[in-house]
Amino acid sequence: MTTGHRHFDHLAIDHIRLCVLDLEDRTAELVRGYGLTVVDSLDRPGVERTAVLARGGIRLVLSRPLHDEHPDAAYTRRHGDGVSDIALGTADAAGAFAEAVRRGARPLAEPVVEGGVVTASVAGFGDVAHTFVQRPAAGPAAGAAAPGAGLREVDHFAVCVEAGALDATVEFYRRVLDFRMIFEERIAVGAQAMNSKVVQSRSGLVTLTVIEPDTTRDPGQIDGFLKNHGGAGVQHIAFATDDIVHTVTTMRSAGVEFLDTPDAYYGRLPERLTLSRHSSEQLGGLRILADEDHAGQLFQIFTRSTHPQRTLFFEVIERAGATTFGSGNIRALYEAVAAVDG
Repeated sequence: MTTGHRHFDHLAIDHIRLCVLDLEDRTAELVRGYGLTVVDSLDRPGVERTAVLARGGIRLVLSRPLHDEHPDAAYTRRHGDGVSDIALGTADAAGAFAEAVRRGARPLAEPVVEGGVVTASVAGFGDVAHTFVQRPAAGPAAGAAAPGAGLREVDHFAVCVEAGALDATVEFYRRVLDFRMIFEERIAVGAQAMNSKVVQSRSGLVTLTVIEPDTTRDPGQIDGFLKNHGGAGVQHIAFATDDIVHTVTTMRSAGVEFLDTPDAYYGRLPERLTLSRHSSEQLGGLRILADEDHAGQLFQIFTRSTHPQRTLFFEVIERAGATTFGSGNIRALYEAVAAVDG
């Protein structure tokens, strides 16, 4: 067994840090549309302003830098709003940091203690960091599970990397943080193609779907993200829910816009699946997608990006046993669009 493995056995998502250019607007959008609650805020005059939003197992830290030398200012200059840190909860932040650096991670911030919380940071992919967070036994305050959009926890992150960087990125997480590769596939749709591999922490609580474009084929959405984002980064965050019909209905009524799906997709849906829950009428009315793998079904929908460069967006996903990520929907959507265009 690998030396130091114990530091990475129980990793969990402590919080996600989002660098933003307009703190008030982003906070209002997430509170109104996603049912998150502001549980803390900090105003450091001339330095930064932050707001902590939470619900259930979701915890977002929004940061608005106030001077050009702030690290988050460099991030927003390069990428605009986006995920700058996927912070990992651990029982020993200093030990996890030391072991990760020993295994080849690039150190970003040495261990510090503030308010009884120990943190230390290493570089991940692109400009995204991983901050190890060691909290007192009580842990972070959870967001209230108030009525509204029923988002429960982070299901996974979709990470776009440059062509040729997929294997190196996966190897980094396997070697440095003891992640396992749990799934891989190549998706070819028409003249476009992408390769993906999914890595997951030993605990099963942190999942990254890492995707690279196939540059021998026509440019597609992954190429577009890399160009508009200025390199590798988090394309979307998937939030889990126990009832996607209720959740999406609530979010739509609060003004969240989702990507549309052609009617032809729902016309073909009964040929693809015998639905285990929800009806095709409910799914079609809300434009929710459905897919199936060896373990069960899943239901998912993607928000329309509000980022000026149309990069970062969100996914809502309900798993009815399925363990994969809905790649069948990519092909089904392509066929539906082709049917409409044809």
